[in-house]
Amino acid sequence: MDHQAVLAVDIGGTKIAAGLVGPDGTVRRHAETATPANEPLIGEALRTLLTSVAGGVRPSAVGLASAGPLDLRRGTVSPVNIPAWRDFPLVELAAGIVPGVPVTLVGDGIAAAVGEHWRGAGRGSVSMLGIVVSTGIGGGLVLNGVPYPGPSGNAGHLGHTVVDPAGPSCTCGAAGCVEAYASGPSMVRWARRHGWTGTDARGLAADAGRGDPIALAAFDQGTQALARGIVAAATLCDLDRVVIGGGVSAAGPLLFTPLRRHVERFSTLGFVRRLTVQPSALGRQSGLLGAARSAMLATPAPDEPISA
Repeated sequence: MDHQAVLAVDIGGTKIAAGLVGPDGTVRRHAETATPANEPLIGEALRTLLTSVAGGVRPSAVGLASAGPLDLRRGTVSPVNIPAWRDFPLVELAAGIVPGVPVTLVGDGIAAAVGEHWRGAGRGSVSMLGIVVSTGIGGGLVLNGVPYPGPSGNAGHLGHTVVDPAGPSCTCGAAGCVEAYASGPSMVRWARRHGWTGTDARGLAADAGRGDPIALAAFDQGTQALARGIVAAATLCDLDRVVIGGGVSAAGPLLFTPLRRHVERFSTLGFVRRLTVQPSALGRQSGLLGAARSAMLATPAPDEPISA
């Protein structure tokens, strides 16, 4: 292993993943741990995970991807779907674990988008939206071939785009957000209110695959909301591709068939209708690769400038 490797970390509502990533996108070491529910446990969990993955190698940089919102100036995160984390000093913590190397923080949605655009299903697209459909819904933009996190680092926050002001309350404080309909837990809650007796998104997908009408309806209403958010983003940003990953995307055609149908139905403008919706090609590694790539772009080697 060489000194050019980046230590990448992807933090979500249910798991924290870390990997040592080479400049060609090869993940050389990888490990995961459950996301601690209590803040005092977070530091120790991250320290153990990062020390194990680094394995004595001094990385060239650390790339952090986290659910948001983020505060880039302060280096803190306040993930909507991790209530115990508010103004959590993630950059400071990582810098203490791996001292002396630059640390780059990006949202999990932009990390997924950057990863897919670099090495996955977004390759060759001009302007794309990456979406993570899981415990929450994250989004990230690559516009004109360049990652666009926005001035605050929170651009592309699709999950908290309102698609129905009269809709259910969202954990962000608004009502009718995409996430309040289309995240895994939201679809499960809807199904249970309508008589389904299962407990989680995996079970919901399994029952939908067996033709359960309530489970199928849950996916249909969830994908309608997601499609409205996608079409609004495509109309605003002139997108040519959407790439979707995250745990719920593992449902495959149960998610993508109704989603594509609704996207086509809601796309009333000609330039929006060229949009294609693709599943992630990188799966669970899209966020890790995007975190690594973001760190590489932020800290290019002096003798080897890195372009987007």
